[in-house]
Amino acid sequence: MYTPVAADVAKLRNITGAGMMDCKKALVEAEGDFDKAIENLRKKGQKVAANRADRDSHEGAVIAKVNEDNTMGAIIALNCETDFVAKNDNFVELAHELAEQAVFYANKDEFFASDFHGMTVAEKLIEQTGLIGEKIEIGSFERIEGPYLGAYIHAGNKIAAITSLSGDVDGAAEVAKSVSMQVAAMKPIALDETMVSQETIDKELEIEKELLIKEGKPANIIDNILKGKMQKFYKDNTLVHQAFIKDGNMSVADYVKSVNSDLKVVGFVRVSLT
Repeated sequence: MYTPVAADVAKLRNITGAGMMDCKKALVEAEGDFDKAIENLRKKGQKVAANRADRDSHEGAVIAKVNEDNTMGAIIALNCETDFVAKNDNFVELAHELAEQAVFYANKDEFFASDFHGMTVAEKLIEQTGLIGEKIEIGSFERIEGPYLGAYIHAGNKIAAITSLSGDVDGAAEVAKSVSMQVAAMKPIALDETMVSQETIDKELEIEKELLIKEGKPANIIDNILKGKMQKFYKDNTLVHQAFIKDGNMSVADYVKSVNSDLKVVGFVRVSLT
């Protein structure tokens, strides 16, 4: 029976990212044929993936990355089934690698089809499902471009955010990180009131109007009360109007202007496992 040498096992591991024992077994089954060994590892992943397709992959790692000139960024959630796997160093390292690659692809389909160490991203996910024994998938994919981007990953890799600023000025890095922390913590639904969907506005008005009627408010003043209610809604739920988490005496917009009077927040993305 063929017995692989350590150098061959290490070589296969470098190619596939599979564990040492899995690589050794694959080489034994393939009698030293590297191409066949790689195919065996992929087939194992496909079989496990099919068996676990209906499993709930609610755990994982959320990672945000931006490119070197801070103009393109992406957030992915690499999902798995258990917190044990989500905290594994190799799993988190893979999530970081995938997020770095995601920065350069416009959408999830292009990202899945891209080359990742000799296989596509989609094939890598199937391979990892086979090796880890849990359903591994990309649960979220968000991409953003802008004049200046900054990212923040919350401790534990469960939430990440990227903020886009109007320009690269002195202090932009700190501002982008601080505002991204705001996005992660306060979960704004939109940049400002103009970006809130009409569906959301109509639903909020309906809820508030019903409450006012139940409270017995006169019909002739309800519209004015609703205007005030919506202003508070925008203040609580839109990024630039929210109270800044590091100084509640100013809004996020005021904080950004305090660093540079011409600086503005122009976009953000956020991904959370919860």
